[in-house]
Amino acid sequence: MAKLTRDEFISALKEMTILEVKELVDAMKEEFGVDPSAVAVAAAPAQGAEDAGSSTKTVVLKSAGGNKIAVIKIIKEITGLGLVEAKGLADNGGNIKENIPADEAKSIADQLTEAGAEVELA
Repeated sequence: MAKLTRDEFISALKEMTILEVKELVDAMKEEFGVDPSAVAVAAAPAQGAEDAGSSTKTVVLKSAGGNKIAVIKIIKEITGLGLVEAKGLADNGGNIKENIPADEAKSIADQLTEAGAEVELA
């Protein structure tokens, strides 16, 4: 078997699913009697945090626009806030939802924009 370089090994790891990495760790424990999971677990959150930062968005309401009642209804539905809190967001603007997947954020922004609101994804 050909020897893998460090870069080739890392590249191969990037292609694996979490389950495949777990199976690899288990096989390394069995083969070498070493528990590499302490190192793997320490490295994994850094990569996960980096991915999360780039794929999450915050929906920010800039203005409710002319159809404020429709916007309030959407805010209530999306956030689960009461009428007074949803009206406060519609009146003053602010973050509707924070750190959500980009596709969900786009969907929420589209709903609010369709109702006449001015929205920004941050």
